[in-house]
Amino acid sequence: MGENMQVSGKRVKRTRLIRGGRFVIEVEVEMVIPPDDPSEPCLEAETVALLRDIAEHAQRGDREWIKQKGKVYELIGSA
Repeated sequence: MGENMQVSGKRVKRTRLIRGGRFVIEVEVEMVIPPDDPSEPCLEAETVALLRDIAEHAQRGDREWIKQKGKVYELIGSA
């Protein structure tokens, strides 16, 4: 990848839920409110890549790895 380019604007923390396989991971991420379009915060490319990695690890069932990234919820079977 190239340079680490950051989007300019106000930075805010938001919670995102990422689903993969039997898991849902609650992750706090930093979003940016761009000055030219403050209607909705956006994610930077690095954050999108991290969320994608979390989803892929969850899909593979890598419980220990995803536990390091956020709060993990796991689907349990019904009776």
